[in-house]
Order: sequence, then C-alpha cells, then structure tokens
Amino acid sequence: MDKKALYWEKSENSRVQCQLCPHRCVIAPGKTGVCRVRLNRDGVLYTRIYGEASSVAMDPIEKKPLYHFYPGSSILSVGTVGCSFRCMFCQNYSISQNPDHPTDFYSPEELVGMAKNKGSIGIAYTYSEPLIWFEYVIDCCRLARKEGLKNVFVTNGYINRKPLHELLEVADAFNIDLKSFNEDFYKKVIGGTLGPVCDTIAEVALKRQISLEVTTLVIPVHNDTDAEMEEMTDWLASLGRDIPYHLSAYYPTYKFSAPPTPVSTLERLKKIAEKKLRYVYLGNVSTESNTCCHNCGSLLVARRGYSIEVVNYQDGRCKSCGTEVPIIG
Repeated sequence: MDKKALYWEKSENSRVQCQLCPHRCVIAPGKTGVCRVRLNRDGVLYTRIYGEASSVAMDPIEKKPLYHFYPGSSILSVGTVGCSFRCMFCQNYSISQNPDHPTDFYSPEELVGMAKNKGSIGIAYTYSEPLIWFEYVIDCCRLARKEGLKNVFVTNGYINRKPLHELLEVADAFNIDLKSFNEDFYKKVIGGTLGPVCDTIAEVALKRQISLEVTTLVIPVHNDTDAEMEEMTDWLASLGRDIPYHLSAYYPTYKFSAPPTPVSTLERLKKIAEKKLRYVYLGNVSTESNTCCHNCGSLLVARRGYSIEVVNYQDGRCKSCGTEVPIIG
C-alpha cells in the first residue's frame, strides 16, 4: 500500500530529499532512494510498503536476540522488504535486497489484534530493516502501546535524530547491529557510515526505560581483530557496562564467501569484551548462553537453545546476593 511519507523536503526540479535516514537521498520523479521503497511520485515522497509484510511469525524473544527483555516469552515478529544498507553478507537478502518479494497487507489494527490473540508480549519489527518502514511501525507502535503491548526493534540503527526521537516515545526494546567499528568497512561492505549508528546506540542508551542490546556479526578477516574488539567494547562500556552484547557467527551467504567464523574466534573476542562489559553472549553457535549475576556469579537465566528457565532472578535483583541486574520482565 502506498502512503504519503513522513520526513522529507521538496527540492528543485520536482525532486525530493528524504530526511528519514542519514543517506538523505535526493530522489528524482519516478525514482526511489537507496532503500528502494520510498518513491518520488510527481514531487511527493511516498512509502510503497505501508502495511506490506514479507514475514509474520511468533518467535522466542531470545531469537531477536534479546536476552534481558522478558526472557522466555514469545513475541509476534513482522518484517517488510527493502533496507537502507546493502550488506554483502546479508542473511535475509531475499527480502532486504528485493523490493519485489511477495508481501501481504496487514493494517495496524489487524497486526495488533493478531498479537493479542496469540498471547504475544508485543510486536517485534525485524527480519528486514524496520526503520525504513517508519510510517507503518509508528502507527502500529502507538496502537500497540494503547493495548498494553511492547514494541521491539531489531535494526541497523541508521536513522536521523528527529524520527528516532519520535520512535523512542513508543519503543520498549532495541537490538542494534554494530557491524564493525571501522568506517571503511561500513562504506565498502555495508553501504553506509558508522557515525550515525553509534549516535543511535548512544541515544537509546540514554533512555533508561528502554532495553538496549547490541549485536556484532563476526566475519573472519573483516572485523575479528583483538584491536577492533577492544575499541568497540571500550566505547560500548562508556555508555554502560550492563549493555548486553552478542557476538554472532557468520556463515557464507549472498555475495560473501569468507569462511565461517570459528568458535575459537568468538571465544577469544568474548574474553576481550568481558573485560569491559558484564554480559557477553555468543550466537549462531552451540555454546552456553546463560545469564549469571555479575556480582556473585549465581545462575539467573538458563538457556538451552530456546528452552529458557528463569532460575535465580526476581523483581530486578539476584535472589542470592540482592544485586540489581539489568533484566526487564
């Protein structure tokens, strides 16, 4: 469904400039921006994907991954097509890089109703890049909030400050991809820039009522050095040592043929990250991913795949030593 877009300005010769993300695409009539889904029609910018879902499913919240937000719960997850990045290793390239992928229309009322009927804690906007779906997700978020549902974003974090602040008014949790701490990597492999992603992470971190977790897909040779991990985790720790950090294994896909990430690499980087961050997890591999109290070491949340058991945690504290722990729900 086409709908007039938010966050854009008129330019000369019937062009428009999109103000949603840092690309700030100047779009000629009949053309779309980098995301391929925001269209200039006769000097007016439209979103072509309002309500258009490529994927809808009930998922464990841990699949997002979110380990400190209502552990063990299920959440209705929905995605669209298109993306503001062109990641050469994209795991979901069939929808993120293909705006013509088949979709089904769901009004905000239908999506929120589905979440309630399925007993979901809320709605996760995920799979492709939800921030380019802004007009739809903001409508869904406002309605979901009225119905007592949570709003969760799994995102690349590439958004300008004004629309981000609007989103933060109705968001409950974010997992943001920090794909590297190298500007060249972002420019050459991602098709974006690092600075705006860091800005988004920092803005969300300031909102203490919003749960924030960060994920890095570790790719051999490209972003797996000790030095980069030290720099990245130094910066994350400056925002808060309690930010949960996920290091995920890469597997060859789309346009990338680098070898899969060895578990030994993830374990080495985890040790570096744990010098600064209290909660570091490995993803896409069969290793332990329990949450333990950073003070006394007591097991708080046990995870066996997507089988989750809250063991020694209650009302925001470790039941063994009483230390406050950053888990919501």
